[in-house]
Amino acid sequence: METSKFDIADYLDSNEMIAEYLNEVLEKGNNSEIIAAIGNIAKAIGMTKIAEETGLSRPSLYKALSEGAKPQFSTVMKVLKVIGGQVRVNPITA
Repeated sequence: METSKFDIADYLDSNEMIAEYLNEVLEKGNNSEIIAAIGNIAKAIGMTKIAEETGLSRPSLYKALSEGAKPQFSTVMKVLKVIGGQVRVNPITA
């Protein structure tokens, strides 16, 4: 029996699934995991589409959104806008 590597991007097939995944990672993940999650979402949507809509090249997107990368905040915001995400701040209750 042959097995394949699990790829979360294969399961991010709706806006609701993407939002749930990203919110979960934002709540519990560290910086590296958040960047990797945004990369997984970009991959699920299509890196070519993301590149066209952000004005960034595909290679630079792959590099910026890879595990361990430290992309510029402006890059993260551009990608979030294209994938339909937004940053929102809610007060933390004690």
